[in-house]
Amino acid sequence: MNDTECPKVSVVIPAYNNAKTIISTIESVKKQTYKNLEIIIIDDNSQDNTLQIINEKQKEDNRIKIVHNENNLGMTENWNKCLSMAEGEFIKLVCADDLLDEKAIEKETTAMIKNPTVNLVESDTRLVDIYGKQTGVFKRYPRQGLINGSKVAKSALIWNNFFGAPVNNLFRKSVLEKTGGFDRKFTYILDFDMWLKIANTGDVYIIHELLNSFRIRDDSNTGKLIGSNRDIYVEEHRQLIEKYADKLKLNKFEIKFSIFFRKFRNIVIGVYLSIFTK
Repeated sequence: MNDTECPKVSVVIPAYNNAKTIISTIESVKKQTYKNLEIIIIDDNSQDNTLQIINEKQKEDNRIKIVHNENNLGMTENWNKCLSMAEGEFIKLVCADDLLDEKAIEKETTAMIKNPTVNLVESDTRLVDIYGKQTGVFKRYPRQGLINGSKVAKSALIWNNFFGAPVNNLFRKSVLEKTGGFDRKFTYILDFDMWLKIANTGDVYIIHELLNSFRIRDDSNTGKLIGSNRDIYVEEHRQLIEKYADKLKLNKFEIKFSIFFRKFRNIVIGVYLSIFTK
């Protein structure tokens, strides 16, 4: 297939006060070997010069579309606005401080095309600091390739969020008709909920390659959440369990263990953040 015959992929970038990082994020998307992209950047009324920067970047690539919110919508509403504007067959949400390796979309899209039962494709993630230096690795579900989505969802809810951040996920736009967008009930782990919803609609395809980078910052939602708002995270995790317990057939032991292990992981991640988010 030539570029125009390949399914269009919508790369949606919600932005808010990301002037320090958004250039590198956009460049990593522009350099993708997969070319049939639309790049939608929605600035949520940033108070720095993010909007000015992305307007300049738009001049370099006609695939970039920019929307500016006159009023700040907040993360959940802005992320949902991103999804509503996507016209591609597949969607990838990339936060405005994260990075894609140049073959990320090509490899993830290929897996999606070859496996029609798959609604979600995931790859492994590099953890990097504010300067882009690698500080760790976050891997997906242990197995490689095609896996039943509900199996991954159950394991993720009990043990570890194998789905990770938005940057390492690619999903079909059509699945939104079944799942809807990001749930407004969740303030912090709205993406975890989203991947659980999508995983339960079909299969998941795992690529064990480092195809993206997630930037760890102490002022990010992850940093605030694990660093100082651990109780909120645990409460939202509890709400997730209540939402999916019946569908995933979680027993009482699995529910209690999931909450206990979430608390333990928060402590471990808090130590990690204290070391690498200086």
